[in-house]
Amino acid sequence: MSKITAQMVKALRDRTGAGMMACKEALEEVGGDEEKAVELIQKKGLAKVAKKAGAIAAEGLIHSYIHGAGRIGVLVEVNCQTDFVARNEEFRAFVDEVAMQIASASPEYVRREEIPAEAVEKKRAFFREQLEEEDRQSGKSRPAEALDKIVEGKLNKWFKEVCLLEQESMLREGDKDDIGTILDKLSAKIGEKLTIRRFVRYELGEGIEKKVSNLAEEVAEQLKGG
Repeated sequence: MSKITAQMVKALRDRTGAGMMACKEALEEVGGDEEKAVELIQKKGLAKVAKKAGAIAAEGLIHSYIHGAGRIGVLVEVNCQTDFVARNEEFRAFVDEVAMQIASASPEYVRREEIPAEAVEKKRAFFREQLEEEDRQSGKSRPAEALDKIVEGKLNKWFKEVCLLEQESMLREGDKDDIGTILDKLSAKIGEKLTIRRFVRYELGEGIEKKVSNLAEEVAEQLKGG
């Protein structure tokens, strides 16, 4: 086992935000391997966060974000357990990231448990009809079990599109973590239960039926009138 130096402990602390003793113990446990130590600290941190699953997170921030010169607006509420964490720069940066994710990726729900059962069943039926139509056109019939498996795969893909926590971050290049994983990692690092409670997204003109103009017809009408 390599000797654990103060520089190694400091480097690990800078990466994880964990305490000096926790970093030293993690390095000792993995024989000085920094990458394994990072994984170990994250696992231990997530285990602690899991124990706090029932904790009340009522502090936090309501954050607004305006995008595209006023064309898209987002309000999001992200909660933590203490007002001390609510003032934490990393927590605030995460809240801003979440707001930008909502603006860019247009999720409809925070988590899949919020989706009404009838909406899920309607989508499931839609996917099944698609597959059955494909079978009719190809003249080949897939087994029911195979169809069920494909439908569930399509449903999971849909969940990743419409649920904020399951969307891959659009702001972290090369990072395949979804928003839920990023949230869990930050919870582990900070040591508090964090949760995205709700959001609303507005887009200019959304829901308004816009008049489609036909220039040729307008000119013809004007000539008739003249």
